[in-house]
Amino acid sequence: MARLPRLVVANHLHHVIARGNNDQLVFLDETDYQQFLTALRQMAQQYGVAIHAYVLLPNRVQLLATPSAEDALGKMMQAIGRQYVPWFNARHQRSGSLWEGRFRATVMEADDYFVPCAHLIEYQPLHDAVSMDIEHYRWSSHAHHTGARRQAWLTDHPAYWKLGNTPFEREAVYKQLCATPPAPRVAEAIIDATRKAWALGSDAFRASLAKLTARRLEPARRGRPPKVTPASGSRKSGSMSGAAVPARVGRGERTATAGGVARKPG
Repeated sequence: MARLPRLVVANHLHHVIARGNNDQLVFLDETDYQQFLTALRQMAQQYGVAIHAYVLLPNRVQLLATPSAEDALGKMMQAIGRQYVPWFNARHQRSGSLWEGRFRATVMEADDYFVPCAHLIEYQPLHDAVSMDIEHYRWSSHAHHTGARRQAWLTDHPAYWKLGNTPFEREAVYKQLCATPPAPRVAEAIIDATRKAWALGSDAFRASLAKLTARRLEPARRGRPPKVTPASGSRKSGSMSGAAVPARVGRGERTATAGGVARKPG
């Protein structure tokens, strides 16, 4: 079965996961992290992708981003790879691929999933036991959203602005929302949708997306389609009036026409 194209819709929120090949380490020290962040900032600006939240972990990268064009997200990730992988290989005296084949991504309904997904992303250092304090983890956007450390290259999403009327209010509300671990069912839904590349949101949201992309937004139903019984006296769809349709019945062969049934001569 042919692989579906990646689901990317311009001007919509996307969750992106890029893993090391076989979960190998893609960052070995602070210099690696900083080099990747530099490439991310540059390529996001070059290809018109707004980065709202991110985390860099030893074996993967997760982003919340809004591309300005359908191909912008793919071009940005490819450009980062072309810049970072040769640099990483040369620095660490290695060769070969670094990243898993294709990055995973899905589009999601921002009003319902921006804050939960940003929290899920920024919570990963604690989940993976990389850090005991997400507030001071250097390689994520958490400190930006709580006001501890401003990162001017990040773009605050409108869903984040809805948390309060002032920066202080937004930061305080966000910090309170992130005081507990991500809700397991919501986290599972986000990860599952991202891995399988299905749109995440309400029925109305998916209906609106269907007008913007020809790509399927959810899994097809399993099993055979229901059998449709033609109405009595109807002819096959697409056949022209009077067209002959051979039909073998018993030992004799007849020719069916729109006007009746005639036995084949001979």
